[in-house]
Amino acid sequence: MSTVFIVSNHDGHYWGRGKRWVDGQDSSRVLALTHRDEAVNSVFELSSKDVLLRCDILTLNLVDGKLPKLEVSTIPLPDAEDEAKLNGQESLEIAPLEKGPPTPISKTDESHTGDI
Repeated sequence: MSTVFIVSNHDGHYWGRGKRWVDGQDSSRVLALTHRDEAVNSVFELSSKDVLLRCDILTLNLVDGKLPKLEVSTIPLPDAEDEAKLNGQESLEIAPLEKGPPTPISKTDESHTGDI
C-alpha cells in the first residue's frame, strides 16, 4: 500500500490536479501528493492567496493504485469568477473618464527637477 496526501478545505472540497477545488465526486481529479511537505507547501501557497482559507492535509492509502472513494462535499464549488478573485486574477474594469476642463499644471514648486 502506498500512502498519499491530499488537501481539503473547510467546505469539504479537495485541491484538484487542475489547480481548482473539486467536490470529490471524481477522485481522479483530486491532486494526490506522495510527500507530506508538498502538501504543506500547497496549503501555504493557497492560504497566502486567501487568508480566510482553512485546510487540512489528509493521509490516505491507495487502493489498487487509486484513491479510495472520497466523501463528496454538499457545499457548492466556488464559481470561476470567485476562484479568479482568490487567485488574484480579478478582471479589471476601467471606469470611464469624467469629462470636464483640463486641470492646470501649477509651477509653484520648481525645486524638484528630478536631479539628485
